[in-house]
Amino acid sequence: MLTILYSFNKHGFEAEYWRREIGAASGESYRFVPFNHGPFLEPALYSRAQLLDNLYYARHPGLERLYREFEGLVHATRADAVVVDNYPPYHPDYLRRLPIYKVLRIADGPLSAYDRDIPYAHAYDHVLYHSPAYSRDMGMAEKLAYCGVRRADFWPLALFTAACDPTQSEERLFTRERDIDVVFIGALHVNKMPLLAALKKTFGRRCVLRGLTSLKKNVYFNARYGFPAWVRPVPFEAYVPLYQRAKIGVNVHNRGKYTVGNYRLFELPGNGVLQLSDGGEYLGSFFDVGDEIVGYATADELIDLIRYYLEHDDERLRIARNGYRRVLQDHRIARRLEEAACHIARGIKSAGERVDS
Repeated sequence: MLTILYSFNKHGFEAEYWRREIGAASGESYRFVPFNHGPFLEPALYSRAQLLDNLYYARHPGLERLYREFEGLVHATRADAVVVDNYPPYHPDYLRRLPIYKVLRIADGPLSAYDRDIPYAHAYDHVLYHSPAYSRDMGMAEKLAYCGVRRADFWPLALFTAACDPTQSEERLFTRERDIDVVFIGALHVNKMPLLAALKKTFGRRCVLRGLTSLKKNVYFNARYGFPAWVRPVPFEAYVPLYQRAKIGVNVHNRGKYTVGNYRLFELPGNGVLQLSDGGEYLGSFFDVGDEIVGYATADELIDLIRYYLEHDDERLRIARNGYRRVLQDHRIARRLEEAACHIARGIKSAGERVDS
């Protein structure tokens, strides 16, 4: 039995379903043990590698308590490996002392690469990355090899059960009334604002914008782009009901195709929504473009596509159904964690063979 600790940083409702679904994904030959490292100290205190180094040098009491709890769980479960996800709190010099197979999960790509991915990569035996894209110069696999990463595997994000409604049949999901033409739920990042403003100005009340935002960002958004809309925050629990009212869902990434692969990529089709996403040539790593998802490159192209699919309901439903079926088949969290266990088992075997040789 391969025992894998999964160390993550989540709070509230998200923490509950991450713990529940990661623990439930265990199989006959592997066991996942969830460990939430978020509550021990505010993640903003170690959002960059240098900040974590400062805490480690100062022997911050919250950090030391986290390490004691973590080590206790390693020993109690006799863990073979640990996967570290969301704001890694483990200093490389600390990890060096632990006789366990160490896996770093990176999910933000170039946006956090020099804050908390590349500075830590040398401390891990294995890196799992969420997207094949990285920059104009190279893909993620090439970048990690360039950084000296010993082993790396493409391991996308996935659909958690809490982010859909598994009690609904496919037929019910696709025959229900959908009164929202276009929806976007996500963080109101500055570089997403021009596209979101164009959508709202074009479609007005037919376009619903919700997500992670603040008063300051809303004031800037409206002042800068001519008062397109006031974006209201919504709790995660409200995502599924909103998605199941929507015909079309827009996905936009912070650096376009170079950061493609967020959770929204799986949540939209998992709720029966036709997904229009940026991502360029990398979209094909997740879905069959044109049959399970529709790609766009510019705001004008996106607006034209929305108009087209609102007028061609049969095509919208066909692609949405195909995307939904692909998610259920290949992109559920239980399936993804099974894949992780296989990657890790192969990595441990390979590392043992290198030592023996």
